[in-house]
Amino acid sequence: MSTLVIKDLKVSVTENEQEHLILKGVNLTLHTGETHAIMGPNGTGKSTLSETIMGNPAYHVVSGSVTLDGKDLLSQTVDQRARAGLFLAMQYPAEIKGVTNVEFLRAAVNARRDKDDPISVTDFLADLDHNLELLNMTDEMAERYLNEGFSGGEKKRNEILQLLMIKPKFAILDEIDSGLDIDALQVVAKGVNALKNPDFGTLMITHYQRLLNYIVPDYVHVMMGGRIVKTGDADLANKLEAEGYAGLRDELHLDVSLTDDE
Repeated sequence: MSTLVIKDLKVSVTENEQEHLILKGVNLTLHTGETHAIMGPNGTGKSTLSETIMGNPAYHVVSGSVTLDGKDLLSQTVDQRARAGLFLAMQYPAEIKGVTNVEFLRAAVNARRDKDDPISVTDFLADLDHNLELLNMTDEMAERYLNEGFSGGEKKRNEILQLLMIKPKFAILDEIDSGLDIDALQVVAKGVNALKNPDFGTLMITHYQRLLNYIVPDYVHVMMGGRIVKTGDADLANKLEAEGYAGLRDELHLDVSLTDDE
């Protein structure tokens, strides 16, 4: 079992030449074998958390720690964090011309293996074929340049294809459901659920309860004002769907402004 621990994490970003504190003391512990969901209103720091865990230099860690199996992650580069077992499915996947999906995937898989033990072509292609079929993706998509010309839904499926091929310890899914219709959402969820095992953990970031109908979380965390203010099971997401974030804010007597407040 692996453990990802976020302790009293405070993070700022630079806007208009001024530093703005976004995360104001996030505490969260994840174990492999668990599925966690983070929900919260716009602007509360959910994507900031995912980008900070993965090492985006635009986000500045003011204090706190992030460790994987007791080892400090904040001192590591993005590629070191990925080799250690982290994976981020991005909200807006980038297009990379000149690099095919197949080339990218094989390089990514081998990056987590010993240099003298690359995956065999036969094993790689067998795994690729299996995962393409699972996600209803064509062989032609695997030969195209990475995300170039892909629709929004195809890009999200491609992120999950990468997840299935790389098989990290922890996957951070940043609004993987945004822009997906029900059919595409079901396929994406099918891919994530296919990886569920004692050696794999998931952290999903979402606005909507509907994703949690297909990927059922063990824990639901609510973020407001740059902190996790409440943790529960899947029923908490149903409560949020029915009552909204303002209701929870008032119940907890929080002095937090919501984006949709008039």
